Amino acid sequence: MGLQATDIEAMIREAFPDAEVHVQGDDGVHFSAEVVDASFAGMNRVQQQRAVYAALKGKMDGSTGELHALGLTTRAPG
Repeated sequence: MGLQATDIEAMIREAFPDAEVHVQGDDGVHFSAEVVDASFAGMNRVQQQRAVYAALKGKMDGSTGELHALGLTTRAPG
């Protein structure tokens, strides 16, 4: 059984509890997410996105096959 948008949102919120998080997707493997968090200040986009991918606990590493694609937008507030 594939992941739900709420599962992905919960994993991201666990790592970024104060973030503004929006996750969309309904086929169980393809999603898009926007994450806005103050911890991203001073990071470039690659660093921001790596931090979010780390929060997904290996779900995107290819070995589990649980999450095939995640379109990700990240930024610091403001």
